[in-house]
Amino acid sequence: MADVAWMLAPLQVLHRKIRDAVVASCEANAGEELARVESESPADTIYTIDRVGEALLVEFVDAEIASRDPVMLIAEGLDRDYILPVGTRAEDVRWRIIVDPIDGTRGLMYQKRSAWVLTGVAPNRGAATSLADIQLALQTEIPLVKQHLSDELWAMKGGGAHAVRYNRTTGDHTPFELTPSTANTLRHGFSTITRFFPGARIELSEIDEEVVAGAVGPIEAGRALCFEDQYISSGGQLYELMVGHDRFVADLRQPIESLLNSRGVTSGICCHPYDLCAELIAREAGVIVTDPSGGNLSAPLTVDEDVAWVGYANQDIRSLVEPHLQEALRKRSLI
Repeated sequence: MADVAWMLAPLQVLHRKIRDAVVASCEANAGEELARVESESPADTIYTIDRVGEALLVEFVDAEIASRDPVMLIAEGLDRDYILPVGTRAEDVRWRIIVDPIDGTRGLMYQKRSAWVLTGVAPNRGAATSLADIQLALQTEIPLVKQHLSDELWAMKGGGAHAVRYNRTTGDHTPFELTPSTANTLRHGFSTITRFFPGARIELSEIDEEVVAGAVGPIEAGRALCFEDQYISSGGQLYELMVGHDRFVADLRQPIESLLNSRGVTSGICCHPYDLCAELIAREAGVIVTDPSGGNLSAPLTVDEDVAWVGYANQDIRSLVEPHLQEALRKRSLI
């Protein structure tokens, strides 16, 4: 990992710059202004708030990283992939850096919930470079204006996960340990099948009910035996698994999309590789992250590939939930 380790420090600086710029913009502007639609890309809707983080990316990576090693920069919101320094041949690119400048835009622009800056770095293998190749990942919290603490997480492959809590009022960085839940049941804990947006909520809810019925058992009168949290941020969902808040999360929009397409309809939007470019941190922290079939994530590092993923807090939760999840998916010919 020595080849990529040098990149950690400058990328941490970039994350902090993006975080601080976005928070300052939130402090200075009303939610309605930040929520204004700027453009529609094939991958997602771009809001005014998204432009704040994007504006810093290319210039910083060019000056602070590409000046040492040629890179390809891939990010949500950019008009194209950038090969840096300018004039570098594609075959001379050493690294692919994939970034989501603000993961969780919708919650942040209305000041409902933190968003995240996400980055993954992989050695360049051309178009075949995938999430499985990422060797360095960073995830930095963009807090609400009223919130004075912000978490910073990072990992290098095989080196474990690391985290510090930044205090905006004092400037202190305090290390803390990422501790996924050790529970062996979903009872009295959070488990979620993602259904953020209209289009596939019926199908996803049906799968959710089947999984919970199998893993938890029948509903009991006057009892809520498990709960869900529709956090509109893939990085945020992985964070909730890493810190022990959630036990199981699945984003199944990608296979559901194929089912809906066969009926002539669409679910609208799926998870993309930049949403999951920091999932290495979760795995290094002990969270089990798979595709719906139970394999490793291996989507190519593009802005428009659709990706499904499943996260389990530990092996006991996986053993409990995965058979019921896969049964529900096989019943619908989704795996």
